[in-house]
Amino acid sequence: MTTASPVLSADDLWRSYPGTRRRRTRTEALRGVHLALQPGERLGLVGSSGSGKSTLLRCLLALDAPDTGTVTCAGRPVRPGPVRTLRWYRRQVQYVPQDPGSTLDPRMTVGALVAEPLRHLAVPGDHRDAVATALDRVRLSRTLLARRPGELSGGQAQRVALARALAPSPDVLLADEPVSGLDLAVREQVVALLAELSATSGLALLLVSHDLSVVSRLCTRTVVLDEGRVVEDRPTAALVTDPRAPATRALVDAVVRLPA
Repeated sequence: MTTASPVLSADDLWRSYPGTRRRRTRTEALRGVHLALQPGERLGLVGSSGSGKSTLLRCLLALDAPDTGTVTCAGRPVRPGPVRTLRWYRRQVQYVPQDPGSTLDPRMTVGALVAEPLRHLAVPGDHRDAVATALDRVRLSRTLLARRPGELSGGQAQRVALARALAPSPDVLLADEPVSGLDLAVREQVVALLAELSATSGLALLLVSHDLSVVSRLCTRTVVLDEGRVVEDRPTAALVTDPRAPATRALVDAVVRLPA
């Protein structure tokens, strides 16, 4: 039986930052991190503040380069570079932000916001049709096309951010705390939508979070980071019911479960 090659992987990533006036020693943000996301897989990446999640996400997004180690997408190495040289990667790997209110340009309409990555990435085809399809996929009415972010609810704004990410038809979504700013009812809807999108389209999802209640609803496997190291990498159900690392036990103890 053959195993599919990862659609996105990190191999032995190390990343440190210079010290500051208060702290002279260098900060080791990543220490030999390995991570592999399979096609269609829903993988959770969890850890407390300062565990290295944000640094790893920046490396995966080619916004920061590791000191050593390699990020690979579909067999090709990925490093920060000019927009034109990374266009292939941005088509394959898209980002869903934590706070769309701070990333959606308030001057642009919903239609223009969802079309923007299509234009920047020179995606071929009818962009108006792609925008309409993306809105349909996230269950947003096309009547919102002319509205601006300030006229949207928090849940609608998050769905617009998701539609932007889906418009170029990527293979991978990197989602950074995508429901942390939403109330429980809307959070439940967005979690269900992400699960449906992955199940029906084969989209691979890397969900970055500190909240195991969300991760356990979405992800079949979970990687736990602590002080820049991977301390657990196991099926989510086993990890939640039998946490082995102290960092995992702390996250389990902090769980606020979503309603069933």
